[in-house]
Amino acid sequence: MLKVVQAFDRAQIAEVATDDAAALEHKLQAAARVFKDRDGWLPPHQRIAILRRLAALMDARRDHLALQIAREGGKPLPDAIVETTRAIDGVHNAADELRNFAGREIPMGLSAAAENRWAFTTREPIGIVAAISAFNHPLNLIVHQVAPAIAVGCPVIIKPASATPLSCLEFVALAHEAGLPEPWCQTFLPDGNELAEALATDKRVAFFSFIGSARVGWSLHAKLAHGARSALEHGGVAPAIVDRSADLDKIIEPVVKGGYYHAGQVCVSTQRIFVHNAIADDFTERLIARVEKLRTADPTLKDTEVGPLIQPREVDRVAEWVDEAVKGGATLATGGERLSETTYQPTVLLDPAADARISTLEVFGPVVAVYRYADLDDAIARANALPVAFQASIFAQDIDIAMRAANRLDASAVMINDPTAFRTDWMPFAGRRESGYGTGGIPYTMRDMTQEKMILMRRS
Repeated sequence: MLKVVQAFDRAQIAEVATDDAAALEHKLQAAARVFKDRDGWLPPHQRIAILRRLAALMDARRDHLALQIAREGGKPLPDAIVETTRAIDGVHNAADELRNFAGREIPMGLSAAAENRWAFTTREPIGIVAAISAFNHPLNLIVHQVAPAIAVGCPVIIKPASATPLSCLEFVALAHEAGLPEPWCQTFLPDGNELAEALATDKRVAFFSFIGSARVGWSLHAKLAHGARSALEHGGVAPAIVDRSADLDKIIEPVVKGGYYHAGQVCVSTQRIFVHNAIADDFTERLIARVEKLRTADPTLKDTEVGPLIQPREVDRVAEWVDEAVKGGATLATGGERLSETTYQPTVLLDPAADARISTLEVFGPVVAVYRYADLDDAIARANALPVAFQASIFAQDIDIAMRAANRLDASAVMINDPTAFRTDWMPFAGRRESGYGTGGIPYTMRDMTQEKMILMRRS
């Protein structure tokens, strides 16, 4: 049995049964059986209807789902409500996409050898999807991995994070209630990491979706069955550049949201802020003042802005990194205190060393570091200096500065006057280099979970 506890006070919420090797084999066989039976595939109109009913069922349980996210994952309730709303919309997004989800005509007659022929492609589901998810968005990440599979007709087996399984279990149960036969969407809660690896690397799996640490993701990627596709979503050390032309009256709030949303436990959380010398003092003063007003408390309370880290050991780690940075020469501008077993005071560090862990590794905690710069290209070079690259920001009113930075920052998305953590569920979302592989976002995942088949007809 797996004990599920509240992230904030570690009080037990539930116990859920775990799966053994026999259960995994049973689930894989069930998924393989329904996928092999082409006559039993659900037509698009049925998949759309199931997704619509699923969204309606979720909407009816909106408040419950949001509170569950706050309890098991520690996300402040206002943000958990936003996550639930996004998750419901994401299910609709997958259904909507099917209306334009199609192949294309391949031109023939372009050479004498290709005369009297007509060719077109269709899109077919790739096969069984194995998905391993993360704790930080315990409902919406599940939607991003499962709803596309349901939409395109792939059987999916989803393993939620062991710390936050309840949202996943409920989502899948609601999918079944909406009319999806169980073999098309199954949960998997293994006893240990070996069984999770067995799921990901099984030769019957055609697509592997992973959200989590780069170390684990890349290790599993290297062990996939031949021919299996994958999508990996890891983390970054997201940079934001604040130009001297930035409107400080307007940018502090988005910068703070980008750095401290969900206590910094977001793969594109703003971590490194490069500020022009001309405004560095004013920016820093305003940033500190706003950070010191953040309310860190029980995430189920409506006025909480920063909740707990997912495990007490993560608080230990963040505290260690901050202490290391200060000993290495950084100035502790505010924060730096452990508030409880699971919470850490929102922290601002000034000018930590370039080789400090806070400057080079993803902190995944409520900490940002501020660095001064004099030359834009130098700030861009420092922002691009790490082997990870995901989303980045440039704050500027000068359009030339904004576009120069946007063109030169090594990122899959550059936000101008918006935080690095901005995301909509229909936009492309991808880590570069060590930060990931493939492109997330519901429409993009649907394309990756299908493959084109060309059909050619020869006219006599």
